[in-house]
Amino acid sequence: MSSETVKGSWFRYFPEHYLWSQVMCGLINIVPMGGSNFHEIDQVGKRLQGKEGDNDAWGESWGWMADKTLDLAEREEKKGHTRTAAAAYIRSAIYRFNCERFVHPDNPEKAASYRALLPHYEKGMKLLVPGFERVEVPYEEGSLPAYWIPPVNPTGNNPVVAFFDGLDASKEITVLWGGLALRERGVGTLCIDGPGQGEALRLKNIPSRHDYDVPGTAAFDYLDARGDVDSTRIGVMAMSFGGYYAPRIAAFEHRYAACLTWGAHYDYHEVWVHRRKVLEAGGTISSSAIWQLPWVLGRPDMDSAMEKCANYTLEGVADKIKMPICITHGQDDNIVPVEMAHRLFEACGSKEKELKIFTVEEDGGSQHCVLDNLPMVRAWIGDWWMDRFGTEG
Repeated sequence: MSSETVKGSWFRYFPEHYLWSQVMCGLINIVPMGGSNFHEIDQVGKRLQGKEGDNDAWGESWGWMADKTLDLAEREEKKGHTRTAAAAYIRSAIYRFNCERFVHPDNPEKAASYRALLPHYEKGMKLLVPGFERVEVPYEEGSLPAYWIPPVNPTGNNPVVAFFDGLDASKEITVLWGGLALRERGVGTLCIDGPGQGEALRLKNIPSRHDYDVPGTAAFDYLDARGDVDSTRIGVMAMSFGGYYAPRIAAFEHRYAACLTWGAHYDYHEVWVHRRKVLEAGGTISSSAIWQLPWVLGRPDMDSAMEKCANYTLEGVADKIKMPICITHGQDDNIVPVEMAHRLFEACGSKEKELKIFTVEEDGGSQHCVLDNLPMVRAWIGDWWMDRFGTEG
C-alpha cells in the first residue's frame, strides 16, 4: 500500500484501501463455510475497481449481488432444489449484511437492510442445519437475539459455547466462523448478539457496555436452563472487540468452564486512540468506519465515545480470571497490536492459560483474527474446544 504501512503478506483486493481489502479478505475466507462464492465476490469486486472509498458504490454493488443471489434462491426453491436454494439464501443474506456495512446508522436503510436479510438467512440455515433455531435470551427488560446450533449427534447433555461477536459483525457471521465448526466437533453453540452487536444494536438499539459480564451471565443462565446442555461444560468465546468481552465475562462469571479470545484486547481505549488518528488523517487501516465506535457505544460523537471507551480495559480485571483460558492473536495484526495479547496473557490470573500467536510461516495466517486463513484458524479453535470438552469430531 503506497500511503500506509501494512504488516504481513496477504492478498489485498484493493491495494490502496486497507479496509475494503480486509472486508473482501473475510468474504473470500468464508467461501468454504457457504457464506459466499468466489465468482460472485469477484463480480462485485470488478464493479468496484477504481471506486475505492466510494461507500455508496460499495453498498449499491453488494445490494445488486444480494438481490441477484436471492432471485437464484427463489427460482431454485420453486424447482424443488432445496439445498441449492438454501445455500443461495445464506449467501444473499451475507451479501446484504455486507451491503449495509458503510451505511451510516442515521440512515434508515441500514436497519431496513439488516431486517430484510434475517428471514432468508434463517430459512437457509434451517434447511441445511438440523436443529438450527432462533432463540431469545432474557436480558434485563427485554432479550438478546441468538441462534442455537446443536452438535451433529446431540446426546441431550451436550457441551456448549456462548459465542459473542465484535465491533462490526453479527450472529450471522459467527455461525459461519465458529458455530458450524463446533457443531461438527460435538459441541453446541449459542451465537448471540450482545449489547452493541448485530441485531441487538441495529433493531433493538441496545448499546455496548463495559461490564459485559452482565450479558455474559444472561447467556449462561439461558444455557443452564436448557434441558439439553451439560451445565458443567459451558464455555464462552468472542471475536475481535470480543477479545475484551470474553475475558471480562470470564473474570466475573465464574460458572463458565473455559474461555477463548479470538483476537485479544487489553486496553481498548488505547487501541482507539491510535485508530482515531489514522482515520482522521485519511488512513484506511481499521476494521470499521470512524462513526462505528460512537454508534456501538451509544454515544452522540467521537469525543464522548472515547470517554466511555476508557472503561474498556482489562487492567485490574484480568487477574480475576481463574478458569482455563486460551488467548489467540495474529502476529501481523494491523488493527490490534500483538502486544495486547501478550499483556492480557501476563495479567491473566488463571493457572491454566495458553497463548497462541498465529504466524504465516508456521500457521499460514497472521492478520486480525487470522481472517487471512479463516478455514485454518476456525479448525484450530474448534479442535481446542473439542479437546477441552472431550468430544469427538
